[in-house]
Amino acid sequence: MSHSRWGLLLVLAAALAALPTFADDWPMWGGRADRNMVSGEKNIPRTWDVNSKANIKWVAELGSQSYGNPVVADGKVFAGTNNQLGRNPKFKEDRGVLMCFRESDGQFLWQMTHPKMESGRVNDWPEQGVCSSPAVSVADKRVYYVSNRAEIVCLDTEGFRDGENDGPYKDEEETSEIDGDIVWKFDMYEELGVFPHNMAATSPLIVGDVLFINTSNGVDESHVNIPSPRSPSFLAVDRHTGKILWEDASPGDKILHGQWSSPTYGVVNGKPQIYFGGGDAWLYAFEPDTGKLIWKFDPNPKESEYKQGRGDRNEIIATPVFYDNKVFFAVGQDPEHGEGVGHLWAVDAAKTGDVTESGRIWHHPFRRSISTVAIEDGIVYAANFSGFLHALDVNTGKLLWEHDLLAAVWGSPYIVDGKVMIGDEDGDLTVLKTGKVKEVLSEINFGNTVYSTPVVANGTLYVMTRSHIFAIAQQ
Repeated sequence: MSHSRWGLLLVLAAALAALPTFADDWPMWGGRADRNMVSGEKNIPRTWDVNSKANIKWVAELGSQSYGNPVVADGKVFAGTNNQLGRNPKFKEDRGVLMCFRESDGQFLWQMTHPKMESGRVNDWPEQGVCSSPAVSVADKRVYYVSNRAEIVCLDTEGFRDGENDGPYKDEEETSEIDGDIVWKFDMYEELGVFPHNMAATSPLIVGDVLFINTSNGVDESHVNIPSPRSPSFLAVDRHTGKILWEDASPGDKILHGQWSSPTYGVVNGKPQIYFGGGDAWLYAFEPDTGKLIWKFDPNPKESEYKQGRGDRNEIIATPVFYDNKVFFAVGQDPEHGEGVGHLWAVDAAKTGDVTESGRIWHHPFRRSISTVAIEDGIVYAANFSGFLHALDVNTGKLLWEHDLLAAVWGSPYIVDGKVMIGDEDGDLTVLKTGKVKEVLSEINFGNTVYSTPVVANGTLYVMTRSHIFAIAQQ
């Protein structure tokens, strides 16, 4: 084995070794590389009032459509949205936007905007904005995300407020103090032939010096033809330079629709693995340093068929979660396809090859889901698009209880301070007590749809609706 490979393995192993300790920040989707939505914070309020501002620390306005998730790091809050607010009067047209706010008081600091793709809605749906949840490296003040144009973008967390143009990229269109400062960017559409269907929505994963990306390669407007079956679906990228380290196109011409899941990292018996939900509905595990396939798992019945929302073969849109040498994930379809039969799985990550049969630990019959699970104290909390939150035994998959939220769920359950929180399409955030017995603590409406997942950082709860971020803390 080369010295470079040993070096990368050591970096990756060191990154996972830090997972059990809960950082005060929440620097990426899922908080940590295992993507388990659990925080170690305490004294987080279970009630607040949006109208009277009780326990509301601050509120910041976004665009009109916000689908990703806020992340909190380096004293800042980052969130993707669209350009409906028009903070820069020079840009009145539809654009994708990443906004940056000051963590302490919600003051708007800067934004990075991206024109819509010239190819139109087949690749870049109107008014959807930046759907990728960013990932932040505090040590070198870098924020990474995938733009609406299918670009991997690296920005300076200070934007141009520090008066410096960090590089090597020096060709920013706008350089005022409210504009983002590009360090480097890589155009997957132009350079790799990637064809995102409707939007590029994956959230980057940082492990050491490497970014892992799902490219969002998909079908065209016919919903049958795959324009770029040989383009990669999965990438490993040097996060300092944007150089591609390895790529994989395993789904090939079997892509069902799009690829919107995000990658996950785990270490199994001392060996690191990267997990990707493929557009062919298979879950893949790769060696992080080489891209060599370790195992793959088909979560759908062999006789299932994909029929543009009517069939029973589902995609992996949710992010897989690594926990105790296992991977937990649900399957579903584009929310526009509506409700339907789905599945929730626990898979043994220590197997190799095709583990569709040998890797099954348990299966829970479930409705379609685009939500990521959260696991704590022997219980898996999982939500489906039909609006039901399930609590299951982590070892057996036995259903302990369920709760009907009475509205569709796009986000994911989040565990903090003995509570599990989840938002819904009606704009409610429901707070339940964690444990084997269901107990609803509160249900509070935000006045607008909650597509995202609540997150906690440095004693503050952040809830993002389609149009605002609310910072909530004990007062």
